[in-house]
Amino acid sequence: MTGLAIGLAIVAALLAFGLARERREFRKLRRWASQSRLAEAPEGKGHWGEVFELLNRHRRATLKRRRQLAQLMVRSRRGAQALPYGVAVLDAQYRLDWSNEAARDQLGLDPERDRGQPIGNFVREPEFVEYLRAGDFSHPVQLQASGRQARILSLQVVDFGAEEHLLLSQDVTGAARLEAMRRDFVANVSHELRTPLTVLAGFLETIRDLKLDASRVRDYVALMAPQAERMKRLIEDLLTLSAIEHAPAPPPAERVALKRLLERVRAEAQALSAGRHRISLEVAGAHDLVGAESEIASAFVNLASNAVRYTPAGGEIRLRWRSDGEGEFSVEDTGIGIDAEHLPRLTERFYRVDRSRSRETGGTGLGLSIVKHALARHQASLAIESVPGKGSRFAARFPASRLVAAAQKVAG
Repeated sequence: MTGLAIGLAIVAALLAFGLARERREFRKLRRWASQSRLAEAPEGKGHWGEVFELLNRHRRATLKRRRQLAQLMVRSRRGAQALPYGVAVLDAQYRLDWSNEAARDQLGLDPERDRGQPIGNFVREPEFVEYLRAGDFSHPVQLQASGRQARILSLQVVDFGAEEHLLLSQDVTGAARLEAMRRDFVANVSHELRTPLTVLAGFLETIRDLKLDASRVRDYVALMAPQAERMKRLIEDLLTLSAIEHAPAPPPAERVALKRLLERVRAEAQALSAGRHRISLEVAGAHDLVGAESEIASAFVNLASNAVRYTPAGGEIRLRWRSDGEGEFSVEDTGIGIDAEHLPRLTERFYRVDRSRSRETGGTGLGLSIVKHALARHQASLAIESVPGKGSRFAARFPASRLVAAAQKVAG
């Protein structure tokens, strides 16, 4: 065999060996790439070692990004769970993919059982169905939610991702009630002021346009005076209520001389009664109160005044104070009483069981609201018991932290 033939044979052998090695390394790469899990790349030799090392670097970077993404998703889910409003993820056809706890509670969703179901299967109110059909999500839709709890929900769809949607839900029952109370308050104030103003304007026009003798003018003025007094009381009560609501917290160390205050309350009740009722005062316990005297006095006087106004002539009104662990000022009367259905709403502004009777007795409809706010600022509560036709009992209860031993008089 010639030298050339030997050389060619050696070259052919080397090429065959190299090709076999390349095929072996390529099979390693193919087996690695065909795995479902991103495993570590095998070790290689020569330039294959460099390739496998690059692949391993890419693998490590990919795994790191996956971990970061997983952590981000976990944080996002936790954040969505912590939101005070509901979040539901919907696909392009508004089918449920995921929801947080608030959405589950407000919309009755179960993310496992209901996944893939159209959201319209769970929120069936016509307003929401029309909202989805119209496709205008620039504003939320508000609806009365069905279910065991009567509440009002605000729902809004937000587009995100590739034809995906977020459904945001918020329980606005409290805000809706506050808005309704605000509207009622404005309407009630307007109504309460309009009646006396109409009377005053009518009499003033009559006095101005007609030639009346002095006695007739005095009669008209006498009719106008109660209407002016009624407006004055209403405005004073409005100012009192506003002052209580917006005043700083009551001073923690200001002593209210209770015996003196109770005597004042009885005196004002007797003056309003003008002898038409039997009014008594009982005091059990040697304690004073700590707080704002003007607010506590306003609460006590309003309770006593209400009893006088709603107790027929000849009835009895008992004012009592006791302090045995907690303090309680109660006003018990033998008046007309109140049906149980009205008791939860008595402290609402302008709420009246009998509007015509309230006007006859001179009430403004704000007294018990003033009582409620004044007591709340002193960590106290108002308890109401009543039997129609037999009478009522209103009790202002103060915690022990608001009681101090009554100041002793120094002998002179």
